Amino acid sequence: MLQTLTRRQTLPIPLEAAWDFFSDPANLCRITPPWLGFRLTCPRPEPMYAGQILSYSVQGLPGLKSAWVTEITHVDRPHFFVDEQRLGPYTFWHHQHRFQALEEGIDMEDIVSYALPFGFLGDWLHSLLVKKRLDGIFDYRRQVLEQLFPAHS
Repeated sequence: MLQTLTRRQTLPIPLEAAWDFFSDPANLCRITPPWLGFRLTCPRPEPMYAGQILSYSVQGLPGLKSAWVTEITHVDRPHFFVDEQRLGPYTFWHHQHRFQALEEGIDMEDIVSYALPFGFLGDWLHSLLVKKRLDGIFDYRRQVLEQLFPAHS
C-alpha cells in the first residue's frame, strides 16, 4: 500500500541558504539520527542536477546494514527537488523537497510517498515499526534544524 508522510517547517534563513544546505547530500548525515547509521558512500557531488545518482549505507534495523541508492529526478533551483530510491529497502520511495521564501525565512515541506515490500506483511510492519521510525527520523531532523538555524527572538 502506498503511504505518505508530509512534514512542514519554517526556518529563519534565506531561500538560497536553504537550497545550499538541503541540496548538499553531505548535510543529510548531519540531520539524520545516529541510530540510523546513515553514511554517504559516493564522492560528495556538487552541484545537484537531475539524473544524479547518490549512494548511502543505512542501518534499517539493529545489526542490519543495507545499501541505499537514490536518483535526483527533478531540480528547480532554489524551490524544489525530488529524490527517488533506485535500490534500497522500499518498493517505492519518492521524496519531494519544497522551499518557499517567506518574510521571516523559508517554508520547507517534505512529501514522502513510499511503499514497503511483502504485501500485507509489509503493511503490518509499517503499522508496527516503519511509520514510527520514519516519524522519529523527521522529528530528529526538525530538532537538529531548529538548533542549526535558531529563530531570532
